[in-house]
Amino acid sequence: MDMPRTKWFLPLFAVALGAVVFVAQWIGGSAQSGLVSFAILAGFGALILLGGRSETIRGLRGDGRDERFRMIDIHATALAGLAVILAIIVAFIAELAKGHNGNPYGWLGAIGGLTYLVAIVIFRIRG
Repeated sequence: MDMPRTKWFLPLFAVALGAVVFVAQWIGGSAQSGLVSFAILAGFGALILLGGRSETIRGLRGDGRDERFRMIDIHATALAGLAVILAIIVAFIAELAKGHNGNPYGWLGAIGGLTYLVAIVIFRIRG
C-alpha cells in the first residue's frame, strides 16, 4: 500500500499525532511532558518537511518514492514488525514468569498472529 505522495502528509501527521499525545498527557496530569512530546513530534515533522533534496527524506515523505524505495520500505517494515513481535513475546513470557496472565501482551500477540495468518490467506488468493 502506497503512502500519499504529497510532501505534506507525514509532517502534518506528525504534528497531529503530537497534538493528540499532548492532550492525552495533559488529561493525565503531565502537561509539561506533553509539551516535550509535541515538540519532538513537531520537530520530526519539520525535519521531514524541510529535509530538502535528501533521497531518504523524500522517500519517507512520499514525494520521492520509486520501486527501489518501496522495497526498502517493505524490508524496513518487516524488520520493525519482527522487533515488535519479539518484544511482545519476551514481555508475555516475563509476565507469565511473574505469575500474571500475560496480558496485554497476549492480546497483542494474538492480534499480530491472526493478522499475519489472514494476510497470508488473502495474499495467496490474490496472487
